[in-house]
Amino acid sequence: MIHDLERACQASLERSRLRRRAMAQRLAVVRRRRRRSSSTSVAVIGAVLALGGPLALAQTSAQAPAPTTLAAGSSGSSVTALQAALGVSQTGRFGTATARAVRKFQRAHGLTVDGIVGPQTAAALGLPSAPSAGATAASTATSGSGASGDASSTLAKIAQCESGGDPTAVSADGHYRGKYQFTRSTWKQMGGSGDPAAAPEAEQDRLAAALLAAQGTSPWPVCGGGA
Repeated sequence: MIHDLERACQASLERSRLRRRAMAQRLAVVRRRRRRSSSTSVAVIGAVLALGGPLALAQTSAQAPAPTTLAAGSSGSSVTALQAALGVSQTGRFGTATARAVRKFQRAHGLTVDGIVGPQTAAALGLPSAPSAGATAASTATSGSGASGDASSTLAKIAQCESGGDPTAVSADGHYRGKYQFTRSTWKQMGGSGDPAAAPEAEQDRLAAALLAAQGTSPWPVCGGGA
């Protein structure tokens, strides 16, 4: 009877050890799974952050607007239009005299006095948005084609319509004069002197090109509209 009781106790103890061992094995499996899951999550988060940095930088770069300015060293028709608006000699080159005139204009109109024509100064002068110095250099290098060719074609049509292309033409009332039928006030505003109809044709072409660059075809409401 005593031996049967001892065997029953030993069997119970053995079953308890087996249950504890099985529980320990299950806990070990759960821990391993959790560690693998945690490592995977860290790796995924790291990859997202690594990709997010360059993507954010790319988005910032794409959204940053490029400034457009005219400054010392710029050249081309935009500079000529600027000089006409400032009332200085129209050389088409942004030099010391032009920079001085820009600073004087900025000071008089409460703008930042830096001698650079950015969007605010251009707007105050009534000029279209100024291209960057690099873009101006590129347009100068490709003169005779593209926009320059379009301007030449437009001016040729305006001249033919206004005066038949005659640099000495004068309207019946004497108010409109020369190849592009300048008024004396507009001619003077663009830097001309004397009688437009008596000026060399090359000078009339140059000032007409500057006027077209500054104001488009609006000075020629009849002939410019179909040009």
